[in-house]
Formats: sequence, C-alpha cells, structure tokens
Amino acid sequence: MVDANPDPDPTRTPGLEPGGAVPEGDTPPAEGSTSGAGPQETYNPITGWARVPLITILIFVGLVAAFFLAYALAV
Repeated sequence: MVDANPDPDPTRTPGLEPGGAVPEGDTPPAEGSTSGAGPQETYNPITGWARVPLITILIFVGLVAAFFLAYALAV
C-alpha cells in the first residue's frame, strides 16, 4: 500500500501561480485542522494559588520565623 500525500496537488489547485504561490490579494487554500476533532473539555481547573493553601503556608512560615526569633533572643 502506498501512502497518499495529504497535501493538494499544486498543479491541480485553482488560484495558484506557477511554483505554488498565491496571487496578491487572494486567500490561500484552507488547511486541514484537528482543533475540533476531540470532545469538548468542560473541566477547567483554577490556575494559580488558592487562598487556603497560601494562608496555611504563610502561617507555617510565620511560626517557624517566630520560633527562630525566640530561640535567638533566648540564647
């Protein structure tokens, strides 16, 4: 079995100049697209940091900083 070239034959495509160029002001032939081939994705998670994890991390960092500050002042 011979694989067929999916590109259109330039000698048989209307509106092309010799060599495959498109005349000025003309729209080139449309290309195939697979952007709409799959199912539509409906789940779009939120990007970035959520408030609760960010606040939890900041509290933890504050507690660690307070511990080291208290240790430094006690010594």
